[in-house]
Amino acid sequence: MSVLDLGDPSFDVTSAAVLEARERDWYVETTWGWAVLRHAEATAVLRDRRFVQGNARWPAQNGIHSGLFSDWWAETLLSLEGDDHARVRRLLAPAFRGRTIAAMRPRFEALAHELVDAFAATGRVELVHDFAEPYAARIICVLLGLDEAHWPQVARWADDLGASFSVDVAARLPRIEAALEGLTGYVDEVVADRRARIASGPAPGPDDPPEDLVTTLVRAADDGERLTGRELSVALVFLAFAGMETTRNQIGLAVQTLLAHPDQWRLLGERPDLGAAAVEEVMRVNPTVTWVTREALEDVDLGGLRVPAGGIVQVLSHAAGTDPAAMADPSFDIEAQARRERPPHAGFGAGVHHCLGHLVARTDMAVALPLLARRLPGARPDGPGAWLPVSGNTGALRFPIRFDVQEDA
Repeated sequence: MSVLDLGDPSFDVTSAAVLEARERDWYVETTWGWAVLRHAEATAVLRDRRFVQGNARWPAQNGIHSGLFSDWWAETLLSLEGDDHARVRRLLAPAFRGRTIAAMRPRFEALAHELVDAFAATGRVELVHDFAEPYAARIICVLLGLDEAHWPQVARWADDLGASFSVDVAARLPRIEAALEGLTGYVDEVVADRRARIASGPAPGPDDPPEDLVTTLVRAADDGERLTGRELSVALVFLAFAGMETTRNQIGLAVQTLLAHPDQWRLLGERPDLGAAAVEEVMRVNPTVTWVTREALEDVDLGGLRVPAGGIVQVLSHAAGTDPAAMADPSFDIEAQARRERPPHAGFGAGVHHCLGHLVARTDMAVALPLLARRLPGARPDGPGAWLPVSGNTGALRFPIRFDVQEDA
């Protein structure tokens, strides 16, 4: 059996080689440990407490053993484990309550309409530049309480930091660290401003509008605990770049998938109530996070696969999400997803490392996708565009689209 080379930038996690390996067995050997290819085993690994998040070793795995990026990466929620992870996650959680995110939905809708209004009469759009990037970046600014006028700079920093998840991260290190330094300095200024405002003003009343996330986190306390200044800075930088990059990428991938199924695009435009199902179905078959990493804490026997302590296991999201053993028909169908005929996908991880900001991503995409489908009828790709490798974190760099102009556009 051949070994899959996950470090090869041309490797495609949706390739025939991966699907053929899934037919033979539930796992395959790779250059970075083992890859889990079937849904049942993927779900079990992600929830197995004998494993921890494997991303903590990512910089060292790529030859980066010290420096600004390596130090920051080790402190992110993605890398923390045990009591440290639980404490930081608990202190961040109040800012991501369901009612807080639901209250932002009208703002998301207004922003999406504003962006589409700018090109609706032209019949053409470059989806990334004209919609996905400003939509994702401005939402992050609104969520965190950053000056929305600064979104282009925030987007540039986030885009450069997005290379943290690329398979050639070491080659991009200078750019990553420059972005990390810039974004850290910016959010630290915002935190200082919020501390000054809190110190000089009264606490909000029950009828006051909800505070932005930075203010909420600066105020937040739990049994006398608070995030330290460094913890808050690390968390905000990670939220800013991860939230912007993954939403931008996932919107591009979602539209790519829906346009490959014109009946589904048309249906979504007619049935905006299917927005949430569309998000889940797209992430099942075309996720921006193409694999989720776990590291064994001890020697683990997984149904005949012996993973030694420190061994790495990669859950391949597309292979697991389209496993025919897990559903009668794995083809793309948002109505089947709405009927709950699909097993849960791994796009937001699982277990204690389940994505903290999943409600934000689910809500903003559930707003954007039906709106795009309704306002861009007959949409079709206008050329191949430019895309990241289908490994690591993937997505569109450029995605030109043509559509039919509506008379009232």
